Amino acid sequence: MLNWLSANLVDIALIAALALIVGLLIRGMIRDRKAGKSPCGGNCAACGACKGCSACGGCSAMNDKGAGISGSAR
Repeated sequence: MLNWLSANLVDIALIAALALIVGLLIRGMIRDRKAGKSPCGGNCAACGACKGCSACGGCSAMNDKGAGISGSAR
């Protein structure tokens, strides 16, 4: 067992470091989500996903109003 650990110590350390980085990234994304930060930065003009961007309240509100206007005109 010790021979296997010593032979694979570099691989184990690398995997542990990558797992730590991924965990920190996920934790940051969760914190941003709970804080209400938008993934598109709140810049509706530059957001390519604003048609369905639920994180950006301004974009969603504008699309809902726009959908209601165009829907009533039909």
